[in-house]
Amino acid sequence: MLSGFQNSSVLVTGNSGFKGSWLSAWLLQLGAKVVGLSSSVPTAPSHFLAGGFSGRVDQEWGDVRSPQVCESAIKKHRPDFVFHLAAQPLVRRSYIDPHETFATNTGGTLNMLEALRLSGHRCTAIFITSDKCYDNVEQFWGYRENDRLGGKDPYSGSKGAAELLIRSYAASFFGEDSPVRIAVGRAGNVIGGGDWAEDRIIPDAVRAWSEGEVLQIRSPRATRPWQHVLEPLAGYLTLALRLASDSTLRGEAFNFGPPSDPSYSVSALLEEMQNHWPGAQWQDTSVLGAVYEAGLLKLCCDKALHLLNWRPLLSFAENVEMTADWYRAYYGKSRDIWELTQAQVSSYQRLGSERGAVWA
Repeated sequence: MLSGFQNSSVLVTGNSGFKGSWLSAWLLQLGAKVVGLSSSVPTAPSHFLAGGFSGRVDQEWGDVRSPQVCESAIKKHRPDFVFHLAAQPLVRRSYIDPHETFATNTGGTLNMLEALRLSGHRCTAIFITSDKCYDNVEQFWGYRENDRLGGKDPYSGSKGAAELLIRSYAASFFGEDSPVRIAVGRAGNVIGGGDWAEDRIIPDAVRAWSEGEVLQIRSPRATRPWQHVLEPLAGYLTLALRLASDSTLRGEAFNFGPPSDPSYSVSALLEEMQNHWPGAQWQDTSVLGAVYEAGLLKLCCDKALHLLNWRPLLSFAENVEMTADWYRAYYGKSRDIWELTQAQVSSYQRLGSERGAVWA
């Protein structure tokens, strides 16, 4: 199924980030021409630089907060597909600079929607928001796509607001007669090699453990829908191709996450990582008065199962093993990073064939 991307032009915003670089790697392996749009390389080190992505994609440097940047990229490249991932992705940073967070996550989404509206060429666009777009009351059952949007922190609020913009444009401008088709992908907490963002548990862990230090963590009992980065990317790619051929999916939102049961805590994640990282240690440094972060979050992915026939492939242990293997190769300097990334994409695709994935 994913062969439908061969020889297509694909614009990936936020391509220099963690998820964007993995998506670019997969699309390149599928034979797509990838155009990247990013304002900068967000971390040091980075998957983008370590893998030499700048020489493999048609790179545009620009900020999605600028309407002109978005319009220029769409007008110049007239992509067949757009994956909009550009974002300020960190909850704690959203408290420090809420204006940047809303301007990027909400304003950037508006700018890309408007660029597509003004261009009006045939295009399928997937807007990636977040599981944190939901008004999280820490319920024990997974959130469905029609549950209430919201967010107590600026990051979550910015994603909820972006969803309202997408819904409005889908209804007002991208209906049956429009050549532009849009849909939304929502994913949980992704893990995988090449993520070095601040205040994320796996990047914090590998930074500490690679230096022989003890990892200090804030919320060992918090649970999240952990999944390897390739899992939701498979969902986004599947959704894009299905949307291109099925107009009934216009404007729809889809959750892409692991099974809601069992749930795994931060401490469970770290204990599983320790199985692949000899000598790794961590300790709880939770403090009172820290900024609000949800303790419990689950997704219901039945819609993706029934309408797209998408389901996660990897077990919790497999998610962690792939992640640990990538970082150990990076810090051990034992593999070329581009080859390592492509090898993990190929391995995941083979697993998809063996386990009957619809996209394989």
